Amino acid sequence: MTQTSGKGRVAALVGLSILEVIRALDLPTEVLAAEDPAQTMPRRLGLSDVVEQQIRLFREQVRRRERITDQQALDLFQLVLRRPDAEEAFLQAGELLAEDLRRPGGLRRLLPEKAKFSRARTLTRKRIKALFGRPIGGFAHGPFSLEARGHFLLELDPGGAACALITGLSSSILRSCLGRSVPVEHVSCQARKHDLCRWVVSGLD
Repeated sequence: MTQTSGKGRVAALVGLSILEVIRALDLPTEVLAAEDPAQTMPRRLGLSDVVEQQIRLFREQVRRRERITDQQALDLFQLVLRRPDAEEAFLQAGELLAEDLRRPGGLRRLLPEKAKFSRARTLTRKRIKALFGRPIGGFAHGPFSLEARGHFLLELDPGGAACALITGLSSSILRSCLGRSVPVEHVSCQARKHDLCRWVVSGLD
C-alpha cells in the first residue's frame, strides 16, 4: 500500500488484521520437514515479502495508535477482493478485530440474558466507531439487529463481501458477552439489491 495524503480515520489495526488473515489463509496446510515452501509452492500473496513488510509497518502503526486514510483502506480492500476467498478473509478479520474483547468477566457471566445482549450491542457499536472512525448503522428492536444503509464498507466494496467483517466482529463480541457461540447472519445486503444491510442473531427461542 502506498502512503496517501489526507486525514486517517481507519485504525491501522484493521489493515494489520486483514493482512494477518491473508497470510494465515495462504500458509500451506502441510509442509514436510525438508521442504522449502518458497521453492515448492507457487508464490501466494499472503506469503510475499511485500505483505510481510506491510504487516511489520502496520504493527508499528498499531503500536503508535495511528490511523490510515480511507484511500489506503480502499487499496487494501481491493487487494482482498481479488481473492476467491475474500468473504472468508473478511469474516476472519472481523473475528480477529474483536479478539481483545474476548475476556469474560466473572460477574458479567451472572448477568441476565437481556443485559448480556445489551452489552454486546454497546460493545459492537463502540468497536465499529473505534475501528472505522464512524458508525455503521444502528440497532433496531430485538436482542441483536444491526441495520445500516449506504455505510462505509459498501464504499470500500460495492459487491458486499466486506460486510462479512461485521458478521465476524459481531459473532466474536456476542461470544464474549454471552459465553457461548450464537449464529450471526447477514440476512439482507444493500449491495445485493435489498433496502438495507441487516445483521441479526438467528435461532433464538
